[in-house]
Amino acid sequence: MAFNNIYSGKKVFITGHTGFKGSWLCSWLLNLGAEVCGYSKDIPTEPSLFELSDLSKKIKHIIGDIRDLPHLQSALHDFKPDFVFHLAAQAIVSLSYADPLETITSNVTGTAHVMDVLSKVDWPCVAIIITSDKCYDNVEWVWGYREIDPMGGKDIYSGSKGAAELIFRSYYHSFFKDKNPHVTLATARAGNVIGGGDWAKDRIVADCIRAWKKGDKVEIRSPSATRPWQHVLEPLSGYLTLGANLYHSKDNNGSSYNFGPHAEQNRTVIELLEDLGKIWGLKENSQTYHITGNIPFHEASLLKLNCDKALLELKWEATLTYHECMEMTGSWYRDVVKENKSAFEVTKKQLAYYENLAKQRHCIWNI
Repeated sequence: MAFNNIYSGKKVFITGHTGFKGSWLCSWLLNLGAEVCGYSKDIPTEPSLFELSDLSKKIKHIIGDIRDLPHLQSALHDFKPDFVFHLAAQAIVSLSYADPLETITSNVTGTAHVMDVLSKVDWPCVAIIITSDKCYDNVEWVWGYREIDPMGGKDIYSGSKGAAELIFRSYYHSFFKDKNPHVTLATARAGNVIGGGDWAKDRIVADCIRAWKKGDKVEIRSPSATRPWQHVLEPLSGYLTLGANLYHSKDNNGSSYNFGPHAEQNRTVIELLEDLGKIWGLKENSQTYHITGNIPFHEASLLKLNCDKALLELKWEATLTYHECMEMTGSWYRDVVKENKSAFEVTKKQLAYYENLAKQRHCIWNI
């Protein structure tokens, strides 16, 4: 069983459980035999993987804002989880320009609230605080950023993620290290996540599917921008590996970890669109996209992570090749959107496929 069966029978509290990554995490934890409680302020998209998979009937589903400190504290302390995964955030760069204070209060104050609630936990609990690869001060060099590199950000979203990491660090040293023997915690950083069931605004894959479903071309701003694309299950396997590690040992308490794909995953936006278009069924690349050249806000052209620390200390590394990542992503939308198959069943099938690949490739979390 994956992760040495550690999540079976455990209580897991997820903030942001109705989002894209949160919904995949809920489905995976249910497969692993966990009892899941989710806490989110709303269903963020229409459609949503959460609703398509009918997850509200499979878990304890709480509507609540992480900025509502009394409600968050009551929900978490009533549930008394063994594990906490904090994913709740304002995660769209374009929206951070439209409403910077919403982004700052959600990502910075919200993280502080989660840390504050955790500081009062008096039972054994492991917490993983998820931020983003954009927490780093990105100077667009060719090397991957390491966990010891400076936090920063030239835009509000990046700044909010860097600030969330600083909040974690100050709370850890003030209220957890050598002070709270019950809670073990760490941060996790990942980015450029794609996969079936993402319907968020201004996300490249979601924008493609919305356009292609209507028979339109997708409009793109930066065709030559390069990203290390990774399937959503890759960082989730990292978060779950980190959670299992902290459950067994406090050696990595207070640490931070990058979770990213192999170097060969780096592809341009154009390559991604063309490969995705073929899986969707488009015959010509000319049907796929239209380049607008309109860039209304700052976007980094290069950002990648160095994941050596996760490999060295957790024995974690990515499972999928780029083409496997694209096939899983494209086939999910093709099966669910074009062929009207059950989102929950397609997701479950892909989870099984991913676990089997990890076992064949001797990934540490599924040996």
